[in-house]
Amino acid sequence: MQLVLNLAVDHGAYNIRVNAIAPGLIQTNFARALWEDPEILKRATSRAPLQRIGQPEEIAGAAILMASDAGTFLTGQTIVIDGGQTIT
Repeated sequence: MQLVLNLAVDHGAYNIRVNAIAPGLIQTNFARALWEDPEILKRATSRAPLQRIGQPEEIAGAAILMASDAGTFLTGQTIVIDGGQTIT
């Protein structure tokens, strides 16, 4: 997150935007060991407000925002997409 901030400051004058997405537990092959085991999945999602695992397409919207004209004034930000896990 700090790298995003530093790069945004360093490159902003060149109209280069720097942002990041910090995903929570998303149902991908990378996290398969966590979501295939029902007990691990229950522990991982029970405290999150949405109490479920995220889907890859739920990350896509933020990526599209960052890459589109709708995000041209967005820089130096990390968007956390984790079903609320980090607020509990």
